[in-house]
Amino acid sequence: MSEPQRESSIARLVRSIGTLGFGVVVQAAIYPLRKWWGCRRFAAKPTAVPAWTSPGAVRSWRVQGNALTLVCEKADVQLTALSPDIVRVRLRPDRQFPPPFSYALAREDADWPPCAVAVDETPAAVVMRTPALHVEVRKADASIRFLTPDGRALDADTAPMAWAGERVALARALPGDAHVYGFGEKALPLDKRGHRMDLYNFDCNGYGPGDDPLYMSIPVYMLLRGGLACGVFFDNSYRAVADVGASDPATLRLEADGGELRYYFFAGPAPADVLRQYTDLTGRMELPPLWTLGYHQNRWSYYPDARVREIAREFRQRRIPCDAIHLDIHYMDGYRCFTWHPERFPDPPGLVHHLHERGFKVVGMVDPGIKADRKYAVCRSGLERDVFCKYPDGRLFKGPVWPGLCYFPDFSNPNARAWWGDQYKALLDVGLDGFWNDMNEPAIFGAGPETMPDCVRFAWEGQGADFRQAHNVYGLLMVRGSCEGLRRLRPDRRTLVISRSGWAGLQRYGSHWTGDNRSDWPSMANVIPMVLTLGLSGVAFTGPDTGGFSGSPSPELLVRWNQLSVFTPFFRNHTAVWTKDQEPWVHGEPYESLNRAAIELRYRMLPYIYTAFWQCSRTGLPMMRPLFLGFPQDAATYALDDEFLFGDALLVAPVLEEGATRRSVYLPAGRWYDFWSGQAHDGPVTITVDAPLDRLPLFARAGSVIPNWPVMQYVGERPPDPLTLHAFPGRGESWLYEDEGDGWAHKEGVFWLSRFAVEPTAEGWAIRWHREGAYRPPYSGVEVAIHGLGERPEVRVDGQAAECVWEGGVARVAVGEFAVCEVRVGH
Repeated sequence: MSEPQRESSIARLVRSIGTLGFGVVVQAAIYPLRKWWGCRRFAAKPTAVPAWTSPGAVRSWRVQGNALTLVCEKADVQLTALSPDIVRVRLRPDRQFPPPFSYALAREDADWPPCAVAVDETPAAVVMRTPALHVEVRKADASIRFLTPDGRALDADTAPMAWAGERVALARALPGDAHVYGFGEKALPLDKRGHRMDLYNFDCNGYGPGDDPLYMSIPVYMLLRGGLACGVFFDNSYRAVADVGASDPATLRLEADGGELRYYFFAGPAPADVLRQYTDLTGRMELPPLWTLGYHQNRWSYYPDARVREIAREFRQRRIPCDAIHLDIHYMDGYRCFTWHPERFPDPPGLVHHLHERGFKVVGMVDPGIKADRKYAVCRSGLERDVFCKYPDGRLFKGPVWPGLCYFPDFSNPNARAWWGDQYKALLDVGLDGFWNDMNEPAIFGAGPETMPDCVRFAWEGQGADFRQAHNVYGLLMVRGSCEGLRRLRPDRRTLVISRSGWAGLQRYGSHWTGDNRSDWPSMANVIPMVLTLGLSGVAFTGPDTGGFSGSPSPELLVRWNQLSVFTPFFRNHTAVWTKDQEPWVHGEPYESLNRAAIELRYRMLPYIYTAFWQCSRTGLPMMRPLFLGFPQDAATYALDDEFLFGDALLVAPVLEEGATRRSVYLPAGRWYDFWSGQAHDGPVTITVDAPLDRLPLFARAGSVIPNWPVMQYVGERPPDPLTLHAFPGRGESWLYEDEGDGWAHKEGVFWLSRFAVEPTAEGWAIRWHREGAYRPPYSGVEVAIHGLGERPEVRVDGQAAECVWEGGVARVAVGEFAVCEVRVGH
């Protein structure tokens, strides 16, 4: 149990007053009443709950281009093939099909290449066919079934689509051998079968395993059975419930409080294909600045100025790598966004310059709430530009957060997004390098977690909407406004915007962290299924508050959490204001050295990690992957969520139990090498490995080449010379992507892409290195470290004998660039 949960009510009240001030606590206490009072006149009169209605029998159908429209007894249904493997399904009781609008989508219908469809009719169904998918609509009730072209069942309705008043529902078959993944940020196992989930973004401070909902819900899921995968994106931003066999073991039901019933079906057939199709639709991440993949240090909050300088000095003196220091809300003047506290931070440009000189980037937190104070320039500007949310009668909505009563920008208004983006100039002029957008569910202080009233109105790009529809996308649109503003103000640099909340498509604009977790062993173990699930939901650049936010980790827990976070996409230590210090050195030796070693491993692995980010930006395949993504035919991987793949070559099995010095590891098919000892294991097999406190169980796939850099204290400290290529015998293909690490020249061909093909030869095996691109990496030396050998090998590089250093079972060869490196053993 976390520290805050052990407190009495009186202790929590005292802490709240000390943190927020008496006035804000009073405003929070009365907010639920104000919320009710503010919307009372706009509430609809209660009516009888209508019965569920379905479309009825198909009366006729027509085809127009890539769209099949079915006229049914009580509604029309439309199927549109955006591509051979993506079909959109819409239900309209009003029989009108205006162009669909969604903030989740990366492109409109006209932006898709033409897709030919064939439609025919059988006695029982109307069938749409593409080269990758067959869709059958049963004439009797308009229920839908999806099949592969060779007739294998992918997915099917258990009941037709339905509506009841404003509510809409979708019910799909859940076969006994089906596994279901997705739905965004969930503190649940990887396989969501048997769970009922609330799809509503929610400020859940100090959450633990099983708590639901959390900060970011994404109504997308993947279904896997027998190696065959498909997916569904339920494109509806209203509050919804996903019932994955909890009420009926044979049914997956999605039900939303309003909006159009519209979903996209992804034909797979492999899990990686589903991710490609989903990110074809909702977009992919841009490559982030390379420094963002380093280690980040934060707490709520580092202040004053002298404390920030002290943290920076400790990192450099102790030789613990770190790329970024984050500034939480105490850097602001009275918690007013885009300001600086004049006493705590009297010289912001001087502080940022001091940190930059020492290799640190500076990341500042920004909330959406703008203090309702006409003397505050940002507020005054927002009022003049008319960018804040309003009640239906035009009154401005106000809610209490950190500064007190605040206005909230309507980010569904393009004018408001442009205004918001412009506000970042004040922080960029000081020199800040990145930003994190917090409290953007949006969270409002109340007797418990609160948000806006449902009646508050939104522009919705000129179409109009209320908060019921806008709530889940509020964080997404805040990040969009932030990202677009930063790209406009600083067009020559890539952006870092980290968000707590979001929705489908967030990956186009920013990254994510998993919010206010707990400092305990179950919460650390929960990081794996949570981050894997987010990656399967399209948001791959994410990670936890390492060490936990609520509470203080034991020395052992902090070491094990740092080891895990080496291979989470985002690596940041962050803790709450009421907790003990949590920097890597606070527990003394031997723990400081163990934490240093973990962070150093992160920096050695940066070229491999950056390459995995590049792959994600091109294909949607996340960096941190469940094993079934690489081994979809292996049923033993389907629910496995205490180990994971990172990139193409590494299997990571962190220690997740207190006091454990051994753990079991499942290795799927193929040969795997212990990264540290070189010992080979042939899968599929479950093994038990030693895992003392200084050891992260780590395995490399046979035939892989894993690039490493020398340890640096921060990205760009010096040229990463030499590049080390860790090679493992077998047959396989590996990649190394390199560019300038910032800016956009890589989009014009200024990158360096290496392909390593490892293959057996008559006398051993060889590494073939193919390169392309206009960028030239800054290192001059290359070292090949050959693992998994029982004796010193004979090595030839481009036909010439090469000197080999044999140490600890690893053969090391110092070379320059090469075309072929041949390895022979026992000759």
